[in-house]
Amino acid sequence: MHETEPTTVDTLTQAYADRWEGTAGLEEASFLMKWMSSNDLIFVVLGVSLIIWFVLLWFIIRVDKKVSKLEESIKETENEA
Repeated sequence: MHETEPTTVDTLTQAYADRWEGTAGLEEASFLMKWMSSNDLIFVVLGVSLIIWFVLLWFIIRVDKKVSKLEESIKETENEA
């Protein structure tokens, strides 16, 4: 029997195979890459997602304060009229 050849070629794996080989060539990598490879990747993902959530929370609080100021100014102008 003969083995069948794969009909599709995984071009991404072939193109980036040398870049995903663990920590090979890590000594010339940036600080961020060294830090990410020394920690579990799940903690990096957790950190990035927490940063995103805190930025969204800060933005919502800031918008709420601005809307509250606008509501107060509208009430003041209605009371003066």
